[in-house]
Amino acid sequence: MIKTGYGAWVREFEAERERRAALGDPDWGQGARLSPEIVRSIQKFQVGEDGDGSALCGKADRAGDPLYGEAVRLFVAEEQNHARMLKLLLAAAGAATLEGHWSDAAFVRVRRLLGLRVELLVLMVAEAVALGYYRALRDGTADALVREVAGRILADEERHVPFHCMRLREGLAALPRPARQAVTAGWCGLLAGAAALVAVDHGPALRELGVGRGAFVAQTLRRSGRMARAMAGGPVPAPAGAGAQV
Repeated sequence: MIKTGYGAWVREFEAERERRAALGDPDWGQGARLSPEIVRSIQKFQVGEDGDGSALCGKADRAGDPLYGEAVRLFVAEEQNHARMLKLLLAAAGAATLEGHWSDAAFVRVRRLLGLRVELLVLMVAEAVALGYYRALRDGTADALVREVAGRILADEERHVPFHCMRLREGLAALPRPARQAVTAGWCGLLAGAAALVAVDHGPALRELGVGRGAFVAQTLRRSGRMARAMAGGPVPAPAGAGAQV
C-alpha cells in the first residue's frame, strides 16, 4: 500500500514541467553531426523512451493513492518528452526513428508480467542503464545539440531514481530483511545482465564516446549501489523542494 509523501513529488514534477516550458526546446535548427554508430544507438534508446505508460499508470491507480497515480502520470509525460527530444535530435542529424527494437520489447514484456513492484524493479534496471548511457552521450561527444539533449534527459533520470526508490522501499518494507536483501540482490543480477546486453548492443557507439564495454558495465553497477540500498530500506533523497531525505 502506498504511504504518504507523494504530494511533494507531484509538486516536483509540476515545477519541472513549468521550468521546461519556460526554458523552451533546444535549438534544433543548429543541426547535429552524428556518426552512423551514434545514430543507431540513439534510435534504439528513442524506442525505449517512447511508450504511453498505460500499464504502469493503471497499476499505480490500483495501488490506492491518487497522489501517487498523479505523480506517475507526470513521470510518464517526462519519459515521453525524452522520446520527443530524441526524435527531433535524430531529425536534426537527418536520421529517422525506428519502429521498434527487440531490447525494448523484452523489457516491456517482463515489466508487465506481474504487479507494480515487479514493473518498477524492471523499470529501475532501465533507469540505471539510462543514467550511464546519457552520461556517456553528454560527456563523450563534441556536438553541442547532442550534449544539451543528453544533459536534459540525464537530469530528469537522476530525479526519477529517488521517486521510484521511495515507492519500492515502501513496497518491500513488509518483507523480512533477508527477503528484501534477496530481492535487491536479484535486482543487481538483472541489472548486470541488462548492462552487459546494452554494452554489447551499443558497443561501437560507447567506444566512440570513450567508454569501453567493460567500463560501462562496471560503472553502471557501481553507481547503482545506492539504489539497491534505498530499495532495501535505506535513505531515499527527497524531491528538491521537500528538504531532507525520507
